[in-house]
Amino acid sequence: MNGNYLPLAYLNAWEYCSRRFYLEYQLGEMEDNEHIIIGRYLHENINEEGTSQEGDTLIHRQQWVWSERLKVSGIIDAVEERENQLIPLEYKKGKMAQHLNDHFQLCAAALCLEERTGREIPFGEIFYYGNRRRQQVKFTPQLRQMTEQAIIAAQQTTVGKIPAPIDNPKKCHACSLIKICLPFEVKQLMRQGV
Repeated sequence: MNGNYLPLAYLNAWEYCSRRFYLEYQLGEMEDNEHIIIGRYLHENINEEGTSQEGDTLIHRQQWVWSERLKVSGIIDAVEERENQLIPLEYKKGKMAQHLNDHFQLCAAALCLEERTGREIPFGEIFYYGNRRRQQVKFTPQLRQMTEQAIIAAQQTTVGKIPAPIDNPKKCHACSLIKICLPFEVKQLMRQGV
């Protein structure tokens, strides 16, 4: 496997904002904010690699997965094995909702697992700390297609110019890279034709 594999976590960043993805992945810009620090803290408790048994479920934590076909790779928080079914599991700090960026990351991990094991994976789960609940994500043909399209788009973004700022002030204000990205200032300059 070579270094041209897109990390799964960056697929999540790409769906959140293609400009943020470019700043982080291509330019190596990283900055912490409360969301990043809380997420890192919550992951400290689950970042131990290994396998354990809980009832009828075998839990493989911190599993390395990759797809030669899609050129993506990364670590998934856990893969549960029960009733001869693999269930990829991600832990997220926020609250349960339809976060497409989280669904893409989880689906891409499932596509990697399917390629590696030859087993079909119909769904995965995301544990949201904000609700202390799991959300089941069905890997429908539509989600699979959208995930593969997102992977291709993210890979294409890496060879182009930096994307323009997105038009989503709520995302921009919550972003750790706002002081590096300067989305509102850049948009103002674009409007002025600079």
